[in-house]
Amino acid sequence: MLEVKQVSKRYDGGRGVQNIDFSMRRGEIVGFLGPNGAGKTTTMRMITGYLYPTEGIITVDGLSVHDQARKARSRIGYLPETPPLYPDLTVDSYLKFVAKLRGVPAREQKLRVAEMVSRLGLNGREKQSVRHLSKGYKQRLGLAQAIIHKPDLLVLDEPTSGLDPSQIIEIRSLIRELGENHTVLLSTHILQEVGALCDRVLIINRGELVMDGATDEIGARMENRFAVTLEVGGERERIEMVLGQWAEARGIAAEIRTGPLEPEKSLTVSSAIVESDTDRLAASSEAPDPDCVSENGEPKAASDDPESSTLEKTGLQSAEGFVSSDRQTYSSVRALLTAADQQDFRVELFRLLADADLPILELHKENLTLEDVFLKLTSEPAGLPGKSGGERK
Repeated sequence: MLEVKQVSKRYDGGRGVQNIDFSMRRGEIVGFLGPNGAGKTTTMRMITGYLYPTEGIITVDGLSVHDQARKARSRIGYLPETPPLYPDLTVDSYLKFVAKLRGVPAREQKLRVAEMVSRLGLNGREKQSVRHLSKGYKQRLGLAQAIIHKPDLLVLDEPTSGLDPSQIIEIRSLIRELGENHTVLLSTHILQEVGALCDRVLIINRGELVMDGATDEIGARMENRFAVTLEVGGERERIEMVLGQWAEARGIAAEIRTGPLEPEKSLTVSSAIVESDTDRLAASSEAPDPDCVSENGEPKAASDDPESSTLEKTGLQSAEGFVSSDRQTYSSVRALLTAADQQDFRVELFRLLADADLPILELHKENLTLEDVFLKLTSEPAGLPGKSGGERK
C-alpha cells in the first residue's frame, strides 16, 4: 500500500532524515515513534506530498507521491498535530468545503457530510462555529476532514495530543475503527497508545530508522537472554532444592524473589465465611424450618437434613479448624530464571516440576517492554545494532 524506498531529506545547516526504508500493507495500523527532532514529522510530510525528498521514492498504491501527485494525494488522508480548521466556519460548512476541495462528486457531498457527522460523533454540532468547539471535538472534526474522501492511507500526527483521558479513549476507539478499512500510520509520544492500537512499530532516531517490527515481538528481538518468572506451590525448601539443582546443571541463574504467601489473606476470607454462615444458622434457629423438625418437635439430626449448612458441606467445623488447616497446607515461592542464551527452556521446566509434584501456579516469559526498547534505541547513536529493522515488508 505504502512504499518508502531509501528516502532522504537534507537541509542546509540542519539534520533531516537519511535512507528511510519501509513499507506498509493494506489494513495495517503502524506506530511511528521517535524523540523530538528525530525526523517523524519530516517523513510524514514527505509521504503526504508537503515536502519533496532529496533522494528516494515514495509510492501510495503504486502511484508516485511526486510524479503523480494529484492521484496519489487523493488516496491519502492527513491529520497534522494541529488540525487544519477554519474557525469562522460552522462544522457543516467546513465539511462541505473540504468535500469540494477533496473532489467528492457534488451529488455525494451532502450524504458524505452527514456520514462524517454521524461517524465522528458530531451530531448536534453541525451549526456550531468551529472556534467554539472543545479540543476533543476539534480533533474529531480534523479526523472527519482526513477521511471524508475515503482515502486508502491515513497519516495521523499526534491525534490525541492535549486531550483529556475520556477524549483520548474516544479518539483511540475511532482510530481502531478506522483501521478496519484504512491503512494507518500513527505518530505519537504515548507508548501505551501504540501498544493498544498498532500491529507494528517503526522507531526513528536522529534521522535514521532503527527498528521495524511487530508490536509484540520487538522486545524479544532486542533481548540477548531468555527469562521467565514463575510461582510454584509447595514447601519452600523443596522448591529451592529442585530448581537450584536443575538451574545449576543447565547454567541458568535462579533468583528466589519472595517467600511463602502470607496466610493472613486466607484468614480474613475464611473468618468472613464462617461468621456469615454462623450468623445465618443462628438466625434460622430462632424460627426453625418445619422441614428441619421431627414429628415429636425435636430438631432433626444434621445428617437427616438434605439442605445442611455450608460449613458441613465444605467440611469446615469451625473458624479455628479452617485457619489451622489453611496455615498448614498452602504456600508458594516466586522465582526468576534467566538463561544467558535465547533457548526456550519452558517445556523442560514444566516437566521437571511436574515430575517433582510441584504445581506451577503462574509462569510468564519476561520481555523488554516497548518503553525499554524505545529508551534503549533512542539513547544510542543511530546506526548501531537494532537498525536491522526493515526485515518485515
